[in-house]
Amino acid sequence: MMMLVTGGAGFIGSEIVRLAVDRGAEVRVLDSLRPDVHRAPRGPVGGVELVRGDVRDATVLDRALRGVDVVCHQAAKVGLGVDLSDAPDYTESNVTGTAELVAAMDRAGVGGLVLASSMVVYGEGAYRDASGRRRRPTPRATDDLDAGRFEPRDPDTGEPLEADLIDEDDVLDPRNVYALTKLAQEHLAASWARATGGRAAMLRYHNVYGPGMPRNTPYAGVAALFRSAIERGEAPRVFEDGRQRRDFVHVTDVATANLAAVGALPAQASGTARAFNVGSGMVSTVGEVAAGLARVMGGPEPVVTGEYRLGDVRHITASAARARAELGWRARVSLEAGLRDFARSGAGDDADPGH
Repeated sequence: MMMLVTGGAGFIGSEIVRLAVDRGAEVRVLDSLRPDVHRAPRGPVGGVELVRGDVRDATVLDRALRGVDVVCHQAAKVGLGVDLSDAPDYTESNVTGTAELVAAMDRAGVGGLVLASSMVVYGEGAYRDASGRRRRPTPRATDDLDAGRFEPRDPDTGEPLEADLIDEDDVLDPRNVYALTKLAQEHLAASWARATGGRAAMLRYHNVYGPGMPRNTPYAGVAALFRSAIERGEAPRVFEDGRQRRDFVHVTDVATANLAAVGALPAQASGTARAFNVGSGMVSTVGEVAAGLARVMGGPEPVVTGEYRLGDVRHITASAARARAELGWRARVSLEAGLRDFARSGAGDDADPGH
């Protein structure tokens, strides 16, 4: 079986390629090596063919897809972005790029797709009210955030809601441009599957971290920002009150989820697209991650600033039960071990941001 990994020279993509090759798979990489997201791309492992080009280029896609059986689509512009001036690039890179890809897959007769999606398609996480009812809150009000009232509130009672694990059947509520493009990618994958009889797995990554995570770019993830601050001898700055709940999942676990999804595609009904949360299943707070990195790196204690970003959600943590049941996958790397691994990774590891 030949697998094409788009974005295969990046953070997550290169780890997928490494593990796939270790398992004896035949792999080809398509990557544009864009300098704004590839400060120092890892590049494919030895013996893997690299097709350098843009996923929006039909000619490049037709060449990259020759002889391919399944596509693992990681290429994307990620992160919250700087401001709305990023919107056209997000849309072109993620939506147009995926549209061109599925059209080319149809031309080439490729029947399998694993898509890198993201938890951001959910918007705010899942909650329960005081009576235990499942609730999805509206976006937090600026007045509340300015006053340091960070917890989403029950619109009926005004009381804080209790955070819960989100699952794949929860309502999707993307709240920024990047999130909208990731949901559009899912719709394109589903449309391709229905039209061609193909099979698609859409992996909703939670907070991916680990060696190779990008740094010194406005699109870097929070763990990378913390590590960079500590390496400069500065205290990591934690927004809000540091109690934001997240699911941090190591890049190696994300790569194994992709390979598990590739392996499970033949058992999936033709013409379908199935979503899966890819998370550790463990709840951590942003403040705990900052403190953990400071501890293993011997750096200063985090500073909680009370600042906020309007595009951020308060809590979002994953139920990974569907991936366990249908893909036979579970995360293996503990947060403690993963942070040690991440802290040891060198300053030259900057790469594509992933998701």
